[in-house]
Amino acid sequence: MRTASLPTLDRRRVWLLMVVLSLALVSCAPASPPPPKSAEPQAQNESTAVPVPSRTLVLAGRAEIPSLASKPLQAFGLSSSVTVRLFSAGLSLRDGRGQSLPYLVETLPQLSTDSWRVFPDGRMETTYRLRPNIVWHDGAPLSAQDWVFAYRVYSVPEFGHASSPPVGLMESVEAPDDRTVVIRWKRPYVDAGTLEAAGATSPPSFPALPRHILSEPFAQGNSEAFVSHPYWSSKFVGLGPYKLDQWVPGAFFEAVAFDRHIIGRPKIDRVRMLFIPDFNTVLAHLLSGEAHISVEESIRIQQGEVLRREWGPRNAGTVLAYPQFWRWTYAQQRPEFAQPAALRDVRVRQALAHALDRQTLADALFAGDGTLAETSIPPTAAYFQELDRASVKYPYDLRRAEQLMGEAGWAKGADGVWAQAGQRFATDLSILQSPQNETEMAIMADGWRQAGFDVREVVWAASLSSDAPLRNQHPGLSTTSGPAGESTLIEHRTIDLPTPNNRWTGSNRGGWSNPEYDRFADQLPTALDRADRMRLLTQMVRIFSEDVAVLSLYFAPTITAFVQGLSGPQSAVPESTVAWNIHEWEFR
Repeated sequence: MRTASLPTLDRRRVWLLMVVLSLALVSCAPASPPPPKSAEPQAQNESTAVPVPSRTLVLAGRAEIPSLASKPLQAFGLSSSVTVRLFSAGLSLRDGRGQSLPYLVETLPQLSTDSWRVFPDGRMETTYRLRPNIVWHDGAPLSAQDWVFAYRVYSVPEFGHASSPPVGLMESVEAPDDRTVVIRWKRPYVDAGTLEAAGATSPPSFPALPRHILSEPFAQGNSEAFVSHPYWSSKFVGLGPYKLDQWVPGAFFEAVAFDRHIIGRPKIDRVRMLFIPDFNTVLAHLLSGEAHISVEESIRIQQGEVLRREWGPRNAGTVLAYPQFWRWTYAQQRPEFAQPAALRDVRVRQALAHALDRQTLADALFAGDGTLAETSIPPTAAYFQELDRASVKYPYDLRRAEQLMGEAGWAKGADGVWAQAGQRFATDLSILQSPQNETEMAIMADGWRQAGFDVREVVWAASLSSDAPLRNQHPGLSTTSGPAGESTLIEHRTIDLPTPNNRWTGSNRGGWSNPEYDRFADQLPTALDRADRMRLLTQMVRIFSEDVAVLSLYFAPTITAFVQGLSGPQSAVPESTVAWNIHEWEFR
């Protein structure tokens, strides 16, 4: 960890010019992906799969993650949607447009049929019929009992998933036979048909777990040992298109095509994921041909522009840019951590919001390609306009910021810094290390300092991304990002607070708590009627923005670059991942 400071001269314009002059951003590739090759994946078995010789696909990822599982039992702070797609498979698969297709099942449950029944007392039942001949990566048959076992595991409170949808809404999971999963629900759940939460880029949200590997360790009752079991990392066994071959800590993992992948053997035989935390090093790997594609946010818009300039004249590669992540800043609101305690005052948070020039920030970082965000709901959502009208806006307004601070009992001292009862307003602003994050932090901190807030800049090494206690106990302001969409909005309930009791797996790092919001958020997953869902979302957006649950910044364009000759990667909506169809990628 290190701290940094800037001189006190006015330099928002200087920052803007420095960054913009280094970029000459050309138009991005279209954000809407072409339609998938087929309406839904078709199952294949070992006898029909035809291996296609090909070289190793090298993916450049941002950092090494501690778990390959789609629903791990420990928290970490980096994107893993591509890794999850490589190794895991769920009941459904979202395509690049966000449409859910049957994956491990023959068909998805449909509301008001025998496969999805809602009872008069409000409870519900869904039935899933598995495709035949599905096996785990180690060759063991997949059974409906693997979901029964998964329910037992994810229902353990200390693993951090027991109270969150979908597990928290389940009453029971049963297996009438090896190919039938029946879930009984305490109340309606809108995503029961796919078991994917809206806006989640790392499906599935209720995966099967291999009983033949984990049942005995789980039965021993040692939670620490179970969480540390090598299944979750170096010995992972999944159902996805690739199976783990080797993992060299700190360097890379390699995977081989799974011949019995249920919707077809991948066309590329091997993949290697490099762990490269530096954006410019990833750029060098792409330019030299040492890597074929950037994934997991491993490059930013600056590197994308360099690639366009270098690749464009030779048609040597493609750079995709598409909005997928929401960026925001937490203000610590738990009394035991907040420094200063005034961060818990909504007037102070509103003042911080008004004192932040988000447009200058977005222009500096993205040269016009960034989109300001009031909440996590992106402009691409069909209902965006309706929710946008409900959100409270915080335009850049230093006069309003001063008024709010005065109402909160603060006054500026001789040094121009806000003070109350002899205590200066001093706090930290922390981010994970990267050039773009550090530029972002410098602009934000400099603007707040000019507005009278003594903000210190703290940079966490990328290796600390999985240090959940550190990231959740930050004393001041902390900037992060997550999938744009409903799921990230929902995950700011009181029950989502990270604590030692849930192994810091909660997503509400700032500790914001509002009982009225909790009530609406708890009802949202159970609302099957669109009008009811819009009513609940409207109330949630109003409360979330009015109370400044977080300081909402912008929607960041995700940059994915890949070399000429690699066919298959497509832009994806926030509800999906660029690698949704990785089993169809090929070298031409």
